[in-house]
Amino acid sequence: MYDAIVIGAGPAGLQSALTLGRMHRSTLLLDSGDYRNGTVLHMHNVVANDGTPPADFRATARAQLAEYADVEIRDVGATTVTPTDATFSVQLADGDAVEARHVILATGVADDLPPVPGLQELWGTRAFICPFCDGHEHAGMPLGILGAAPRAEHLIGLLGRIVGDITVFPVEQPYTADETRALEGLGARVSLAPVTAVAPDGSGVRVSTEAAEQTVAGVFVASGSLRHRAPFADQLGLTLLPSGSIEIDDFGRTSLAGVFAAGDLAHRASLPGPMASVLLAAAAGQLAAVGVIQSLMAH
Repeated sequence: MYDAIVIGAGPAGLQSALTLGRMHRSTLLLDSGDYRNGTVLHMHNVVANDGTPPADFRATARAQLAEYADVEIRDVGATTVTPTDATFSVQLADGDAVEARHVILATGVADDLPPVPGLQELWGTRAFICPFCDGHEHAGMPLGILGAAPRAEHLIGLLGRIVGDITVFPVEQPYTADETRALEGLGARVSLAPVTAVAPDGSGVRVSTEAAEQTVAGVFVASGSLRHRAPFADQLGLTLLPSGSIEIDDFGRTSLAGVFAAGDLAHRASLPGPMASVLLAAAAGQLAAVGVIQSLMAH
């Protein structure tokens, strides 16, 4: 019987395990090997780790966790989480089953990209979503934005002072006349024809439409959606927010006692959505671990 099982070994899960280990709480960390930033070459906007490959970050964290006797790491995912009498049974993908007094869900989310041929192959290397993570690397360069006008306007506001000229490309359907005027009013060029494909072109990206081709340094995506990587929120009947994320309190507690959540799959109701950030995910993981430790003080 573990004090806590942490499902997911990205920044939130790694930090949760570290905090629990430092307080000598028996912890099992489950690492499926599937990460939202799995294709990313370098992570940014992470103090003391700006430019560090995410794989190196995870490897360093795991090496440090190895120093804590109370933390066990298994390279296997979980398939189900089932409440029992005051505990939780976690079924593993390898057929094993383990039990704990508490569970921290840190499995994160996956990005469902708009249906643009070639976009998935560029994801994380030449196609991005977060200006804070990848905007600076395109300073002064021409940039493309693909997708819905409202999000494109937001991206222009963030990237406009960083990059060179911006061209906005609709996906599937052309922009309306009002949307085109609004985007042009922000200083962007607007493609009248939807994007039909993207592909590598030297160190940049070739964006094709039915009318023309244009090469930009990189593209940011203004369409698509997020989904939970794992089914545990539905399995456990956890309360979700309008964003689709798990509702948590300040210490990562969910609507089911004993279940905590941290990282991109959860946020407080005071926020409009999950804050995609390595540092914020790690901070959420630490808070969730503290919440677990507080609830275990009688044990």
